[in-house]
Amino acid sequence: MLRTRVLGPSERQPARPVLTASLDLAARLPRLILEARRVSASVHGIHGRRRAGPGETFWQYRPLVMGEAASRIDWRRSARDGHLFVREREWEASHAIWLWIDRSASMGFASSLAMASKIDRALVAGFALAETLVGGGERVGHLGLTRAIASRRIVELLAQAILVDHKGETADLPPEVPLPRLADAIIVTDGLTPAQSLAKRISTMASSGARGHVLLIADPIEETFPFSGQAELFDLEDGLALRVGDAGAWGEEYRQRLAAHRDAIREACRKVGWTLTLHRTDRPASEGVLRVASLIAASRGSGR
Repeated sequence: MLRTRVLGPSERQPARPVLTASLDLAARLPRLILEARRVSASVHGIHGRRRAGPGETFWQYRPLVMGEAASRIDWRRSARDGHLFVREREWEASHAIWLWIDRSASMGFASSLAMASKIDRALVAGFALAETLVGGGERVGHLGLTRAIASRRIVELLAQAILVDHKGETADLPPEVPLPRLADAIIVTDGLTPAQSLAKRISTMASSGARGHVLLIADPIEETFPFSGQAELFDLEDGLALRVGDAGAWGEEYRQRLAAHRDAIREACRKVGWTLTLHRTDRPASEGVLRVASLIAASRGSGR
């Protein structure tokens, strides 16, 4: 929020404490996985589309069209009333939930008021949502890292993919790809990237009609800016620093600019029918997870 210009990737030099913390991710992951499972266990009533059979999943029966191969006929169904039926199936990519977890440098921040750093909370929330949704019969994948699958080991598979993905440590936006019309996206981020860039990415992902949910992770100090006197402010993304003579005088303007930034993201979500959930790291992770899982369940129930 304090940038005067956006630096290119070659110019960025994330703050050293954040880089050091990212190297410790392997040591923290077992604890985060356990916490995610505990959070998931507290979320109830989320039901997806349970389907039988491997690979492509059953969608509906329809009458055989002249010219179609006989191998497509479902003979058991056809024998019931003397007409020929084809057993149509859904494509693997048509119904899936695509997760993206922001792991850029700004996510490493944690104040003394927070229960966890933003990245740890984002990983716990993302893993818990994946576990909950797979338990409800959904397929979940991480954009750019894994395919969408329904596996009891979904959390471990996501964690392993994230652990070896070093490019993701500098990406503060999800991949710029449109999603299938019947897919869902869950973006877990602090949103501290230019609002117009995030808005454009959301628009691209939703361009084919995909549904989406943004879980905005915020540290309580980022929300309140409770500083006074001289202060030195750091931009963790770019490694820049700014000395302020009277931080208290900045407070009101900062909060106004943050509100305007959030309004821009909220409007981008509204335009494409996506939802926005704000979650602070001084609150239990289960609150944000339950909110997003409930929104997904509600959208499925509405038939969208």
